[in-house]
Amino acid sequence: MIYGLDYLRGKLGQKSNRVLLRYKYYDMKDKTQKISALIPPEFLPLTYALGWCAKAVDSVADRLNIYGFKNDALDINEIYSLNNSDILYDSAILSSLISSCSFLYIDRDDNNYPRIEVVDGANATGIIDTATNMLTEGYAVIERDEQGDVKLEAYFLPYRTEYYEAGKTEPVDVLEHPSPYPLLVPVINRPDARRPFGHSRISRACMSIVQSAQRTLLRTEVGAEFYSVPQKYVVGLSEDAEFNNKSATLASFLSFTKDEDGDKPQLGQFNQQSMQPHLEHLRLLASVFAGETGLTLDDLGFNTQNPTSYEAIVASHTSLKLTAEKAQKQFGTGFLNAGFIAACLRDDYHYQRSIISNMKTLWQPIIMPDAGALGGIGDAVYKINEAAPGYIGKQTLRQITGLEGDDE
Repeated sequence: MIYGLDYLRGKLGQKSNRVLLRYKYYDMKDKTQKISALIPPEFLPLTYALGWCAKAVDSVADRLNIYGFKNDALDINEIYSLNNSDILYDSAILSSLISSCSFLYIDRDDNNYPRIEVVDGANATGIIDTATNMLTEGYAVIERDEQGDVKLEAYFLPYRTEYYEAGKTEPVDVLEHPSPYPLLVPVINRPDARRPFGHSRISRACMSIVQSAQRTLLRTEVGAEFYSVPQKYVVGLSEDAEFNNKSATLASFLSFTKDEDGDKPQLGQFNQQSMQPHLEHLRLLASVFAGETGLTLDDLGFNTQNPTSYEAIVASHTSLKLTAEKAQKQFGTGFLNAGFIAACLRDDYHYQRSIISNMKTLWQPIIMPDAGALGGIGDAVYKINEAAPGYIGKQTLRQITGLEGDDE
């Protein structure tokens, strides 16, 4: 069943606002939903940029480093290398973690070689085949003008890509290709049967906690004013006495004389407001956010004085490590699918998808071992290879240690 270009345009319009909202949280440009009942109006325009959502995304993205493919029957490594793989991989992974799904858009350059670009989830969509994780048809905004309006868009089909300029109903260009799948490949974060395009790392819970933390910072700012200059009061002041509140500053002296009856006013000061409740509340929110995202309080800027050994770091980031391991499997499928389609385009040949069944994506270790851990790994590898000669080779050792050996 073909849904058509108009349907996909409408689908993107429904989903793009959610993606753009998460980008605002990642870029720390979200607006605080303020409760103004007890906040002085002078403080309402204040905004606070809190980078917890960005930290939640970057903590996983920075640990996902792909360096090639194993059993590369189609020489996909070369295709990615010629498409600035160091930037391409990181850009696709980061966008997928933020928007739940990014897309790899494949085209031909001036030399008819495959060109791969990343399109974020706010500018592309499609109909997915959950068996292959490929699209049956896709749509992407390729270019926008300075005002953000669509300038060039593409409609992707098997064996054919159509390009449309804004306001035109007929394609301005058509690319015929040998791939049995559209030249738009999803790279998905945490897909499931109900949401095949995945889940964002910036969940609703993350956004809600950040909103509460921003309001806590606002209340802290208001409280800091009273903490810096405690409120004072005067009782027993004569009705005929002249008193200017603005003159009661830190560097001023106030003079009060007795009245005709010999009475004098009494001066006092309210108890100074404590900042501790605000700090404890912010720490509580940080603990909730850390539990939601698998981070630690140290990651969010609260020093807990934990030891910094390799074993301690691994132990404190167990949940984060599991999240990163799961992401490696999911993202690896997207990169393999895109490489397969790019190889079809490069060789102008319809390959069977079974040709990539034995290919695997190679990743650096999620947490790089320190010098002490390397010694333990070396002893373990030596003992394993003594019992089973050649069981752990050069490639496996790099995946464990992250060290690239010199070629013989």
